[in-house]
Amino acid sequence: MNKGLTTEADEAAVRHARFGSLPERIRFDDMTTEVEVGGVNPSSYDPEGSWKFYSCLALDLGL
Repeated sequence: MNKGLTTEADEAAVRHARFGSLPERIRFDDMTTEVEVGGVNPSSYDPEGSWKFYSCLALDLGL
């Protein structure tokens, strides 16, 4: 008798008992949410006024 030989179904049953099954697949729509933006945030990027806050180490050191 060959005790080492098993069928694929037996191996699959042992593997399923040891590891279980994979989690269910998550749909893309469930991973994303849409949120409405209300009002203007004062900390948002403003390309017109960004030059006021420019920082450069060489300019700060007077180089």
